[in-house]
Order: sequence, then C-alpha cells, then structure tokens
Amino acid sequence: MKLNHLNLTVSNAIEVRDFLQKYFGLKTYTTAGKAFVGMVDDDGFLLNLMLGKEINYPESFHVGFPQDTKEDVDALNQRLQADGYEVNEPSEMHGSYTFYLKAPGGITLEAYTQLDGVDPSKGPFPDFSNI
Repeated sequence: MKLNHLNLTVSNAIEVRDFLQKYFGLKTYTTAGKAFVGMVDDDGFLLNLMLGKEINYPESFHVGFPQDTKEDVDALNQRLQADGYEVNEPSEMHGSYTFYLKAPGGITLEAYTQLDGVDPSKGPFPDFSNI
C-alpha cells in the first residue's frame, strides 16, 4: 500500500504554500483562491492545504521532511534561523538527527535524517510543549 496524499487545515494556505516551497521544495499543482492549495513533492506525494478557522491538531501532530544528511539538517536549521524563524538546534532523538518548528499556518514540522545503527524506539523523544 502507498500513501498518496494528506489534507492539512491551516490558518493561511498561501503563507504555508510559500513557506513549503521555499524551505522544503514542494511545488504547487493547483489552487482555489486562498481556500485551497494542492502541492506535490518529488516522489509524487500530494499535500493539500485547506483554509480553516478552528485548527486543533494534537500537541504531537507534525509533518516530517527527511533530509539526506546531518549537514543538510544543519543547513536548513541555519537558513530558517537566518530568516527569523524560531527553531531549536538539531539534536539526536528517536534514531534521528532532527529539529522541529512551528511553521506558518499553525502546523508543526520536523526536518530530520535517520541515523544509521541507532534504534528509533530508544529515546529521548521530543517535548512538543516547547515548540
């Protein structure tokens, strides 16, 4: 089975679209004014952004974007910091070298790379209350 798409409700679909294009390389394939943006990644996964007013994701809900190397994770983190976003420094947790951030639109994103030979079931695990 293959996962094809995910719909996210966000407070500003255009702002989230611009952010995801700039930092994570997604491309827009369709829009419906300010209410809907359809995006696609290089593997054909569809991420749909839908405008909503009452957004209530669970605290640990997030969308992960894999990076090829630890250096790529560091570079993205530094780029986001330089552009004024509040992001924690990357760290090793749950088998990954990772960081989380609260992105525009009220969604939490993770940028990570898997660590070879590290059991992902072993902590530490993220504390989403400080993101």
